[in-house]
Amino acid sequence: MSAPLRDVAIVAFAQSDHRRRTDDLSEVEMVMPVLHEVLRRTGCETSDIGFTCSGSSDYLAGRAFSFTMALDGVGAWPPISESHVEADGAWALYEAWVKLLTGEADTALVYAYGKSSPGSVRDVLTRQLDPYYLAPLWPDSVALAALQAQALVDAGHTDEAALASIAARRRADASANPHAQLTGARPQGDHVVAPLRTGDCPPIGDGAAAVILAAGDRARELCERPAWIRGMDHRIEAHSLGVRDLTDSPSTRLAAERAGAFARPVDTAELHAPFTSQEVVLTRALGLGDEVRVNPSGGALAANPVMAAGLIRLGEAAAAVHRGDSDRALAHATSGPCLQQNLVAVLEGDPR
Repeated sequence: MSAPLRDVAIVAFAQSDHRRRTDDLSEVEMVMPVLHEVLRRTGCETSDIGFTCSGSSDYLAGRAFSFTMALDGVGAWPPISESHVEADGAWALYEAWVKLLTGEADTALVYAYGKSSPGSVRDVLTRQLDPYYLAPLWPDSVALAALQAQALVDAGHTDEAALASIAARRRADASANPHAQLTGARPQGDHVVAPLRTGDCPPIGDGAAAVILAAGDRARELCERPAWIRGMDHRIEAHSLGVRDLTDSPSTRLAAERAGAFARPVDTAELHAPFTSQEVVLTRALGLGDEVRVNPSGGALAANPVMAAGLIRLGEAAAAVHRGDSDRALAHATSGPCLQQNLVAVLEGDPR
C-alpha cells in the first residue's frame, strides 16, 4: 500500500520592488536580495533547502539557458537538487509541490524573475502564438486582450466604465503594497487598442519573487501560521483563439474544481489578471461574489513582472494567510494570450 501524500505549505514569501527599468541591475543582482529575504524569514540556510525550482523565459533575456546565470544568486555549489521551467514561477511552484508531496524533499525554494524593460514585451509575447496563422500577422498581447474585451462588451458582460472602475479599485488597493509599481488614482488615458485604455493595461516592468515550501511538521517549525496548499491544478485552452469562447475560461473553472476551490467558500482571491477585462472573465468563471476580497495587493494591474506575476499571486495569497487576514484563499496564475493556460491553488491556514 502506498503512503498517503503529505501536507505541504507555503511558509515564506518575498518579492522585489517592481520598477519600470532596472538597467543598473543584472538578473542575478535583481534576484539575490529576494532570495536572501525569503531565507531570512524562515531562518533557513541554502543548505537547508532540499529542492530548488525556478521560472523564467529565455525570450525575455534574449539568450539561451539564461536561467543558469541566475543560479549564481542561489549558490549552486556544492551541487544542489535543481530544476527550471520555461514559464511563470507558479508552474515552478507546482513542480516543487509535487516533489514534496512524494516525499523526495522536505523543503523547497521556488523563485521567478523577469526583465521586460530591455525590449518590447508586446512583440516578444507574439512569439508564443500559432506560427502558421496568427504569429505572421503580429497581433501583440494588448491587441489580443482588446479582442477579448470587445467580446465581453458585445456579450453585455461589461463596458468601458465598469473596466475603469476595476482599474481604479486595484490601484487603490495597491497603495498599501510597498512593492507595487503603480498605485493610487490614475487617469484611464487614451485607447491603446479599443476598448482598452492605458489604465486597463498592466505596467511594463522588472521584478522577482520567491517562496519557500515545507512539508508537515517542518512547515510548522518554519512558520507560525503556514499556508497549507489544499489543492492545485492547471489546465490549458486550445491554442487557436478562433475555436475559443473568449468571454469564458473553462480551463480556470476546471482547474479550480480539481483544486477543491468550490468545496467551501474562499474569503480572498489573488487573480492573475493583467487586463481589467480578464478580471471580469475570471470572476465569472470562478463564481466570485462581492464577499470575496479580490486582489487586495493590487494584482497584476499594479505590477506585472512577466514570469513572476503568477508566483506573486500565490505568494500574496499565502502572505494573507500568514498574517491572519485570510483563512481560505484562492490563487490563480495564467500564461499565454487571452488566459490560455491557467493554474489555481487553494490555500488554508490552521483553524484559529
